[in-house]
Amino acid sequence: MKRSEIPSLDDLRAFEAVARLGSVRAAADDLALTHGAVSRRITKLSRDLQIPLVTPEGRGIAMTPEGKVLSEAVGQALALISKTLTSIRVKETHAPIVLSCERSVAMRWLIPRLSQFQEAHPDIPVHLSVGGGTLNFARDGVTLAVRRLDFPVDPDWRIIPLFGERVGVVMVPEMLGAFQAGGFIGLGSKTRPDAWSAWLDQNPEAPKPAEIRLFDHHFLLAEAAASGLGVAVCPHIVACDDIERRRLIAPLGFVKDGSNYGLIDPGRSELSEAARRLAHWIGDAFAPLRS
Repeated sequence: MKRSEIPSLDDLRAFEAVARLGSVRAAADDLALTHGAVSRRITKLSRDLQIPLVTPEGRGIAMTPEGKVLSEAVGQALALISKTLTSIRVKETHAPIVLSCERSVAMRWLIPRLSQFQEAHPDIPVHLSVGGGTLNFARDGVTLAVRRLDFPVDPDWRIIPLFGERVGVVMVPEMLGAFQAGGFIGLGSKTRPDAWSAWLDQNPEAPKPAEIRLFDHHFLLAEAAASGLGVAVCPHIVACDDIERRRLIAPLGFVKDGSNYGLIDPGRSELSEAARRLAHWIGDAFAPLRS
């Protein structure tokens, strides 16, 4: 096949993402595109190849037999490219390690502890980036990632379990009486808008808020609670340092919500010695949260 006969790589990537993730919407989120843009790329690819690749199925779509064959081939090709790029980056021994971490975990827990690693390994530069959900290691230039495992994971990834998420209500000590009386202001996060209803389902006898106000992220939520703005349903990892300092209290403790965090590496090549040292340190640093 001549190069001019090979379809657009953007169209192939969109098609592979839909096949891998099972829906146009999930592929759009993964590729940072709109739903319509992904649909148009798949339609264009099918038209250019003159082969039906997808077929309607209920409210979604399904792969045709030809589409399944093509998606497997494209997936293998993209995996090979990703593996090659990762291998090249690993060989760049002077390049910094890029550690991606969810925003609130990074700001409220990881950053205050990262200096411990830098002091022990001053020759290993670590660049911290923030982000949540799935990621493309090769495209984003990420070496390791700390993630809440609430999304489909690539089967090639290596995942080291870190801890199970625990959630509870937190507040300043002066607000305990208002909390026990009920009718207080409840604070929540837009990233988990149903957190209060889920927590009240688990704690049906607990006092109930008069209203709920949502913040964009959990680190803003925890700071709002520590400033006395209300009572927050908050992950333990985001509030634990303030609880240790008695800036916040958790009168009803924390309970597991069934989700888990893990340390992810792309798994398509060996990590550098520096990256292995960071991965080992991260496993040890998160160990107290597993108890």
